[in-house]
Amino acid sequence: MRPLPLQLILHRLHQYFLLTKPRVVQLVVFCAVVSMFLAVPGVVPLRILISGMFGIAFVAGAAAAINCLIERNIDALMKRTNARPLPRGEVNSLETMLLSGVLGGVGLGVLYGEVNPLTMWLTLATFLGYTVVYTVFLKPNTPQNIVIGGASGAMSPVLGWAAATNQVPIDAWLLFLIIFFWTPPHFWSLALYRAQEYKAAGLPMLPVTHGAVLTRRHVFLYTVGLTLITVVPYWIGMSGLIYLLAAGILDAVFLAYAWQVWKNYSDRIAQKTFHWSILYLPLLFIALLVDHHRGGLSFN
Repeated sequence: MRPLPLQLILHRLHQYFLLTKPRVVQLVVFCAVVSMFLAVPGVVPLRILISGMFGIAFVAGAAAAINCLIERNIDALMKRTNARPLPRGEVNSLETMLLSGVLGGVGLGVLYGEVNPLTMWLTLATFLGYTVVYTVFLKPNTPQNIVIGGASGAMSPVLGWAAATNQVPIDAWLLFLIIFFWTPPHFWSLALYRAQEYKAAGLPMLPVTHGAVLTRRHVFLYTVGLTLITVVPYWIGMSGLIYLLAAGILDAVFLAYAWQVWKNYSDRIAQKTFHWSILYLPLLFIALLVDHHRGGLSFN
């Protein structure tokens, strides 16, 4: 049997890669890595950094693949997702299950053996929360799916902190709350201008079940809540003026967009709000990191 041409092999590997939702995984890993450095006064030990980064990435990718598998029929009905590998028939369900099993098993094994058991168990709980609680039960059944399910998406800094210190103090959960409050305005701004797609797919997103007006108000209210939460790191002494200034600027822009979504809505404004939210979160975490290590990293 002749081997497959290299081009076909690379194409298939690329489809497997797309199943893991790489952009989402990148953000998860980024927040986790920043949290690792926030958890320690100097640098994170290289073994912990690399093992934690790849372990969390592999399990996140496994969760994304399972999400794609469960939602393959829904994805086929939506313009935003119908080009994913499963709806296009580029890969099949068995391949997706095997990919998820390998990635998840390797990731959890690395976290348990090279990082610490606490990080492994928290990561496993996050995997189950996303693939089972959110994807299977919440997303197709309640318009509050993003709010409740946001807990799984907000776990990345908790995982990073646990990897670096083998504990999860209140500082880690504060970072969790920042992402938790960020999630609704991020996704609902998207859902507003994609409402017809969600309706056609039968998903009870808030704009579909309760209308655009209420959703627009909730986008603004959650952004206000996010702004208040982002002040807390400074208030409790977790960060300093560098972070506070950066957070103030980032929050002001987010609030301005959210206000426009509420009071002067257009699909274009909702799109700009969604795109700003994608940029907002990594910039906020970078500000935390710069402020935390403003005196320079110690390699002693």
